[in-house]
Amino acid sequence: MTRTSSAPPRTRGRTALSAVTAGLLATAGLAALATPADAATTLGSAAAGKGRYFGTAVAASHLGEAAYVNTLDTEFNAVTPENEMKWDATEPTRGSFSFGAADQIVSHAQGKSMKIRGHTLVWHSQLPGWVSGLSATDLRTAMNNHITQLMTHYKGKIYAWDVVNEAFQDGGSGARRSSPFQDKLGNGFIEEAFRTARATDPDAKLCYNDYNTDGINAKSNAVYAMVKDFKARGVPIDCVGFQSHFNSASPVPSDYQANLQRFADLGVDVQITELDIEGSGSTQATNYANVVKACLAVTRCTGLTVWGITDKYSWRSSGTPLLFDSDYGKKPAYYSVLNELGGTSDGGGGGGGGGTAACTATYTTAESWSGGFNGKVTITAGSSAISAWSTTVTVTSPQKVTATWNGTPSFDSSGNVMTMKSSWNGSLAAGASTTFGFTVTTNGTTTPPVVGACTAS
Repeated sequence: MTRTSSAPPRTRGRTALSAVTAGLLATAGLAALATPADAATTLGSAAAGKGRYFGTAVAASHLGEAAYVNTLDTEFNAVTPENEMKWDATEPTRGSFSFGAADQIVSHAQGKSMKIRGHTLVWHSQLPGWVSGLSATDLRTAMNNHITQLMTHYKGKIYAWDVVNEAFQDGGSGARRSSPFQDKLGNGFIEEAFRTARATDPDAKLCYNDYNTDGINAKSNAVYAMVKDFKARGVPIDCVGFQSHFNSASPVPSDYQANLQRFADLGVDVQITELDIEGSGSTQATNYANVVKACLAVTRCTGLTVWGITDKYSWRSSGTPLLFDSDYGKKPAYYSVLNELGGTSDGGGGGGGGGTAACTATYTTAESWSGGFNGKVTITAGSSAISAWSTTVTVTSPQKVTATWNGTPSFDSSGNVMTMKSSWNGSLAAGASTTFGFTVTTNGTTTPPVVGACTAS
């Protein structure tokens, strides 16, 4: 099976059974903050408001799917070709280059004024068979020619290149990874690749990219030492990419922000390049929010890229690690990211000016006891009056909603996602509020519910 990420498989934690179709991170006792009616309503526009990009990995083979393209064009302002620029795709035979699939992605992105990250020029994986059989002299020639040809073809179109990818071993040694380049050319191949890249396209940002370097550890220390040395000696390096593939066995590290900051302090930009976080519900949403928060706290963190649009095409699809579920529904993690970026959901309401048919939904725990609790959701109209509202409440299995009041509920097939619509309390003046409530039997799980975006009419 063809891998669709540059990160090798790692131990994965047990994941949740399903993805939710909509939601907004809400924890017990914490109200969501209201945002201005004219705030950004997509990931890309919200990130741009913070001086960042918010991108996604894109596969050319999915560009014929309407929902895929619509989500791409609506939500993101940067792209990274998922596999189409790797060596096996672009130079399957020595000296014979194939750019068709990558060109398709680049053309689409340019048409939408998106930034484009090039991925990747030199990597030990997804190499065509002919590369590993070369002598050291031939390999050096082939590497430099590959960099030159690829970068020349896309000169002026690529914002940043992952020049070298994953050149360090996992574990505590901090050693270089065995590869045809390392084994035959030695440590100097990385510097040579960066110098060749700078000579080919002086305007593109040149990045080193790796995984399991997200916290301060032996591997990230080794990368840090290399970058520090490069900066001291004038080796051209502009940025460091942190892939940020997380799961329960490899969670977001507590020193994530500190690690990003120490690299930035060397005088390079830092970028989150392949973000995905296995899980679901409020836990996944919190983890995503923490990553975004860390990037925003580091001035030189220039952007974030998630490794795919929808769970169904993720390289870790069973772990439901992305912001959109398999039906392109916005997950709780989506709303947590949007919220951290300072955006606000448009709620799916009808057209009109700012504030038309808008509302917010915020959650608090009203009462709790052994085995259950009562939840309360406050619905608040925006800057215009509304006549009806609806939102979703997602509980974590094996929790069950056993009673509701002040609204008309319906449930999905799992029984875990409740859609609550207004009944007698749908008409609200601008800025006015109403509430609905529900009782949850915990069945041993005390995770707070996740309340979705409010839709008004």
